[in-house]
Amino acid sequence: MKIILIGGHLSPALSVLQALPKDTQVLFVGRKYALEGDKALSLEYKTITELRIPFKEINAGRLQRKFTKFTLSSLLKFPLGIIQAFSILIRAKPDVVVGFGGYASVPVILCAYMLKIPAIVHEQTMGAGLANRIAYRFAKKICISWDSSRKYFPEDKIVLTGNPIRNFLISNSKFSIFNNNLPVVYVTGGSSGSHLINLLIEGIIAELLKKYNVIHQTGDAKEFHDFDRLSQLKKSLPESLRHNYLLKKFIDPSEIGDLLNSSSLIISRSGINTVTELLYFEKPAILIPLPFAQNDEQTRNAKFLERIGLGVVLRQEDANRDKLLETVNQMMGKIDNYRINKKIPGSLPARAAAQSIVSVINYVYKTKTEKKS
Repeated sequence: MKIILIGGHLSPALSVLQALPKDTQVLFVGRKYALEGDKALSLEYKTITELRIPFKEINAGRLQRKFTKFTLSSLLKFPLGIIQAFSILIRAKPDVVVGFGGYASVPVILCAYMLKIPAIVHEQTMGAGLANRIAYRFAKKICISWDSSRKYFPEDKIVLTGNPIRNFLISNSKFSIFNNNLPVVYVTGGSSGSHLINLLIEGIIAELLKKYNVIHQTGDAKEFHDFDRLSQLKKSLPESLRHNYLLKKFIDPSEIGDLLNSSSLIISRSGINTVTELLYFEKPAILIPLPFAQNDEQTRNAKFLERIGLGVVLRQEDANRDKLLETVNQMMGKIDNYRINKKIPGSLPARAAAQSIVSVINYVYKTKTEKKS
């Protein structure tokens, strides 16, 4: 079986990739660069190429929700994306196409429909992403992660699979990178990093390091140079504090399970894959939702985690250095109180989501081959 996986949300795509039979031929289609107008390579490009899986870049126009300096150029890219998608599909001749949200999936799934190649979309969020609200019309099946997404899609296409956790995240081991017994605080803004979170941590890092070890994933946006600036700050710290600070542009996906298992508290945005992983590891978190995410979905995710007892929401407009430091200290002072209230429906992630999605892929492939015979 030949499959095209379309990036957008890397975590579930990697989960499904790992769960596919070993003899499956896979081509990954996605974005080469992390941000529009920025030449920092995307984590999906780095990860997929390091796995030696064929990767095809697509320059599809990003589906923007507000006018920016990139809006017109992004719109003009859409016809190019269609041409590229046709070219990729005609050359690769896949049996099934699977999209994981994101603007790159729309032209590929549209062209797959026109070429009579069956497509599947996977919705990670508790609602429905803009790309999937377009792409589902051309898909055979829609795999949803949460029951709350049902209302956005035709019932006859829906399969409730859950949001996959990558195999290598399932870990019982811990990092031993620090030469002390201080608790670990893990700071992340997602694969691209968060300039706002980086600035907040920059202002309180010296205070944090007096009580905690800090692992800080900054991203590599060339516009802000956060990693370079924080690296210089780290060098200026007293040696006793410097050794408590691990600063990285990216965290290797194979290390994230150990890292989460080792951490006492997470500071992060609240994308759905981050929330799913926090649920899986039952890790307390301070969540700073991205305020202009689609349909304010990150706020919805963060409030869900807060409601079930695992998180504290710090809205971006209220976030400042003093407030963040105060929240860290308050949560760490009663960290054992942050546990999932398992009586609340939907508070636990599906444990076999990747295998469920692979079953849907096999069903769609079998249906296609039976029609041919």
